[in-house]
Amino acid sequence: MNDHQDVAPAAPAKAAPAKAAPAKAAPAKGRRNPIVIFLGFVLLGGALALLIFGQDLFMSDEVAPAAIVGEAEVAVLDQVSELPSFSGETSTTRDDGFLEVGDTAYNFTLDDLNGQPVSLTDFRGRPVIVNFWATWCAPCRIEMPVFQELYERHQDDGLVILALDQAEPPEVARDYFYDQMGLTFTPLLDVDSQVATEYGSYGVLPSTFFIDSAGSVAAIHRGPLTEGQAVGYLAAAGIESS
Repeated sequence: MNDHQDVAPAAPAKAAPAKAAPAKAAPAKGRRNPIVIFLGFVLLGGALALLIFGQDLFMSDEVAPAAIVGEAEVAVLDQVSELPSFSGETSTTRDDGFLEVGDTAYNFTLDDLNGQPVSLTDFRGRPVIVNFWATWCAPCRIEMPVFQELYERHQDDGLVILALDQAEPPEVARDYFYDQMGLTFTPLLDVDSQVATEYGSYGVLPSTFFIDSAGSVAAIHRGPLTEGQAVGYLAAAGIESS
């Protein structure tokens, strides 16, 4: 007997189905792109800036200087009504005019840092610069060296500079004027800013009036002065730079 038995071959095993790749998670609803949000804020800020500052942003560069020389018409922040002479008390009478180039400068009498009274009319016959300033005024600090340079250059020409400190104690003005800045022209104490009010310079610092030897206003300047501007104003007051 033949012991050999035919055995049917086993069927090949089926391959296991491949696992499906995990599906990408759908973006969460309601989540916004941060770049889009940022650009939105930029556009909103630009729109607000145009709304608030549009006039300044697009204003022409041709802005009139804050000064008056001769008969030229230029922009000045405030001008002052013409008043009688001032001597330490606020005047009670005013007319409807304005202090202009060519007007006689208002007289005043104030104490210097040594307590000595000084009047504008003491210097009639000499050109005078009347400057309104304060120690806290940064633009005032910028222009003080300009006045010192002018004073040293034209002292022999009779130039007088009266620097009217606004409503500060004498020791504060003294420390600033002499110790910090090393100035040698004349500081005066406008204790309650009364002269500044008379001259239309209260709260408008620095302000400077150039007065000729006849006592007439030759130039008015609001804001810090450059040396070139000051030289031009001095020429209007009768002092020519060499």
